[in-house]
Amino acid sequence: MSTVQALLVAAGRRLAAAGIEAGDARALLAHVLAVPRDRLILMGPDDVTPEVAARFETALQARLDHRPVSKITGRRLFWGREFQVTDDVLDPRPETESLIAEALAGPVPKRFLDLGAGTGCIPLTLLAEWPEAQAVAVDVSDAALNVTRQNAEALGVNARLKLQLSDWFDAVEGHFDLITSNPPYISDAEMQELSPEVFHHDPHLALTPGGDGLAPYSVLANGAMAHLCDGGRILVEIGWKQGVAVAAIFQDAGLRDVKVLPDMDGRDRVVSGHKPA
Repeated sequence: MSTVQALLVAAGRRLAAAGIEAGDARALLAHVLAVPRDRLILMGPDDVTPEVAARFETALQARLDHRPVSKITGRRLFWGREFQVTDDVLDPRPETESLIAEALAGPVPKRFLDLGAGTGCIPLTLLAEWPEAQAVAVDVSDAALNVTRQNAEALGVNARLKLQLSDWFDAVEGHFDLITSNPPYISDAEMQELSPEVFHHDPHLALTPGGDGLAPYSVLANGAMAHLCDGGRILVEIGWKQGVAVAAIFQDAGLRDVKVLPDMDGRDRVVSGHKPA
């Protein structure tokens, strides 16, 4: 019978030898044991039953096969809250928190729209931060909307959320103070450079629109002009090389005060614009 510490050391070495972050072993073992990660320090000398060791080995092998930790545990922290993650949705990433920060720095909307909801990390985080706001979240995937729904219920914001199956704005009605989106933006060329964790485990529909990756931004810009209230704003995530191109698309559609904003690493990550008042 092995101990918690011995399992972690051995697993960390196997992950490192495969070029994977050794610390992922802690997240996996904490998940298998159903304890917080920091609890493992105190549990180091504890014996591990063969059943637990076997379940940990299964999780570890999945990580060695380059399955992301979040897709093994089914959970991802985003803006301090836990979101359910499945193979049907994009794994929330820290870069997207830049969009959240920019949204929260502006006026609180009465009603906002999120396009391509996925896990719901954008609209649900904003609803949790804005207790008086209402939101509509759309996705082209029924399976993705089911994940959004479950996360909304878990976070207690479902009463203020309307979910809608829609291909971008096709089924959307009415006007909004704010529109947000993290659209698929990876180009065909860049898809070949993605890590196995992303390429094989995130839905390609949520990663790339094909071509140069810019097509969704024309749809978003034109739709924003039709569905934003006067003076309303739009915030979208972009690839770090797309700032100039997306800003031009927004300006050509008639949006004003267009800005390209950086993420925590200083790379272009969000484009904002306003509908003229």
